[in-house]
Amino acid sequence: MALPKTFMVSAVLAAFVIHPAAQAESINAGGRTANPTLPFTAQAIAEFNTPWAIGFLPDGRLLVTEKPGRIFLVTQGGQKAEVGNVPDVAASGQNGLLDIAVAPDFATSSRVYFTYVEPGRGGSRLVLSRATLSVSDSSVTLADRVAIWRQTPAVGGGQPGGIIAFDPQGSHLFLTVGDRMQPASAQDPSQARGKVLRLNLDGSTPADNPHAAKGGVLGQTWTTGHRNPYGLAFAPDGRLWLHEMGPRGGDELNLIEAGRNYGWPLVSNGDNYSGSPIPDHDTRLEFTAPAVYWTPVISPAGLTFYAGALFPQWRGSALVGALSAQSLVRVSFRSDGQPDEAERWSMGGRIRDVAVAPDGAIWVIEDRNPGRLLRLTPANRRAG
Repeated sequence: MALPKTFMVSAVLAAFVIHPAAQAESINAGGRTANPTLPFTAQAIAEFNTPWAIGFLPDGRLLVTEKPGRIFLVTQGGQKAEVGNVPDVAASGQNGLLDIAVAPDFATSSRVYFTYVEPGRGGSRLVLSRATLSVSDSSVTLADRVAIWRQTPAVGGGQPGGIIAFDPQGSHLFLTVGDRMQPASAQDPSQARGKVLRLNLDGSTPADNPHAAKGGVLGQTWTTGHRNPYGLAFAPDGRLWLHEMGPRGGDELNLIEAGRNYGWPLVSNGDNYSGSPIPDHDTRLEFTAPAVYWTPVISPAGLTFYAGALFPQWRGSALVGALSAQSLVRVSFRSDGQPDEAERWSMGGRIRDVAVAPDGAIWVIEDRNPGRLLRLTPANRRAG
């Protein structure tokens, strides 16, 4: 599928290097088994009520969201301070308070971005908000909070997406939007469902988006045809990767490139929950196939790329949390850019998010109440 001319001429998007080989084959990693022998030590730092996302501040403190509607500022030692001025959320099923991301210029702006499902007439909607994290000796609060993007129209259902990623230049924001359990909407260009959006940091539409001139949802759309995307991150080489949950089978890891259509619900490497088949990606070559898929599913949630010092052998790898597989998954990349699952470790619980601290430690959270915040360091590392 040819890339839009807007993409080809934009200097801003030069970091998105295209590696055709990365889409040359779809590898099914679903049959892999988890290793019970862990190469890391997991230290429980704190507990939360159904935690959903981790965001690291430059000084090593963490912001942790709870799906029912709270945010905490957490020290490396586990001290928790609840953050004030959090909006009301529609917390039920898969919906609630979702992702949180620290702005690229946080050191000077103190800004954070977060997503949540908002209650309202006609149904709930996904919202992206921005605020200034105000920290004093006595309180932590979201100051100057403003919603910079709202899903329109409002709609019920789960599968909200809501994952935030900033481009390597720190000048644009990417946002995943799930299909809200209305599969056909993922192929409707007028609906902000089943899409990856590209926005300016104030929520407006970048002029060099593929269809910016058409305005509306289409103007903000970067890619389409997604089901339930709960992972979005840039690799060290500047490429953008997304994972999404399939139905019965067909969890996907996709290389995200401007203007592409990833096929849901017209194609999938899984089947409908009813058991009825869905055509595979190789039957419709106009749709971009996943680089890796998982059948049986792992239910991926959380995605980060490792570039730290504590696990040097994993630099450049993607780390993926797995809910139903109750695992942490490492994805490595061949010299031609093709990814594949390299290792899977049994964590004994549903892993909702994974993040890397400034010191190179890996942090994960469990999807339960109470859900533990765990710090992972090399198993053979000596204390002190």
